[in-house]
Amino acid sequence: MRRSIRTAGVLTGLILTLGGIGAAAPTATADIPACTQMAAQAGTETTDAVTAACGRGVVGDLQGCVDGLTEAGVPGGAAAGACRQAALEPR
Repeated sequence: MRRSIRTAGVLTGLILTLGGIGAAAPTATADIPACTQMAAQAGTETTDAVTAACGRGVVGDLQGCVDGLTEAGVPGGAAAGACRQAALEPR
């Protein structure tokens, strides 16, 4: 009986540890590089302002992303497309 209790305790600890590692690992839910690349293809230099605007798209603030990219010189249609890319999972 003691062995089964010890085994159950070890397995529980292992599951909790692995679950914690999974929870601590960053989740890839957005794609800043795709956003900045699309902005660059539209003829805009990849600056801190462009990266910051793409970061707003990552967190779901698509209007803030578009506004930021437009202010950085990305044309409107390209800015909207880049922000949609920011919200997608990386490939």
